[in-house]
Amino acid sequence: MDPISQILDMLFTVEAFLLIFVLVTLKSSVKFVPQNRAWLIERFGKYQSTKEAGLNFIVPFIDRIAADRSLKEQAQDVPSQSAITKDNISLIVDGVLYFRVLDPYKATYGVDDYVFAVTQLAQTTMRSELGKMELDKTFEERDLLNTNIVAAINQAAEPWGIQVLRYEIKDIVPPNSVMEAMEAQMKAERVKRAQILESEGDRQSAINVAEGKKQAQVLAAEADKAEQILKAEGEAQAIIAVAEAQADALLKVGEAAETEKGQKAIQLDLATKAIAAKEAIARESSVVLLPESGTDASALVAQGMSIINALNSKQKGS
Repeated sequence: MDPISQILDMLFTVEAFLLIFVLVTLKSSVKFVPQNRAWLIERFGKYQSTKEAGLNFIVPFIDRIAADRSLKEQAQDVPSQSAITKDNISLIVDGVLYFRVLDPYKATYGVDDYVFAVTQLAQTTMRSELGKMELDKTFEERDLLNTNIVAAINQAAEPWGIQVLRYEIKDIVPPNSVMEAMEAQMKAERVKRAQILESEGDRQSAINVAEGKKQAQVLAAEADKAEQILKAEGEAQAIIAVAEAQADALLKVGEAAETEKGQKAIQLDLATKAIAAKEAIARESSVVLLPESGTDASALVAQGMSIINALNSKQKGS
């Protein structure tokens, strides 16, 4: 092989090596960071920058990716632990912690393992908050307990660049003796509520019966009142009708009395009434007094006629 061919082979080998080196260098300098992630870059072992989602460039062989942090919300299980309430009741409590990384730099260089740190902080904070509450309040005010735990953790985890979004207590398990006492208390409360509801039902029933009787009496009184009013109105109308009839009769009698036939009719009526009166006296008493001049019916009629004629003549003269 001639020297020229050897030189050409060497040049080709160097060019190929340079090309491969350039490609490797370009590949290691171009970085594509995924969405909702942050890469922390160190140069010579010192923090250099934070690369966010998208196309980024680094210096090959000098810069390196020191940490890859997720910016998504993360859920971390908080293991079961023992806690003592304000009234000295031991509980077994566990929960779930939801948090996310706000500052990747603090989460990397501010704490060695931020997940472990925030979990331990959640446990200690939960024990502290439960120690401020009585047993009954831990069940009734669980939302308030969760809120207090979140506020306390956020205050302590701020130097780590961690934000706790929420904390949820999954289970609160008291001792068996406390569970039995709580069940007995709940049973007593249910019996109490049942008795109260029963007494309220009896009370309402009695009230309804009394109201019904009262309304019945009122209706009966109103009906009696209406009946008396109608009866009185009927009697008044009857009296008015009788009076009007008597007035009409008297008016007609008076009109008839002004005629000659009417006078005779009146005389006959008076004589008839006089005879009837004496007959009634005779039936009522065993002693009958008769006038001296008349002992028969014709005499009585004549006497009645003379009295009427005398009255008529007196009226004419006046």
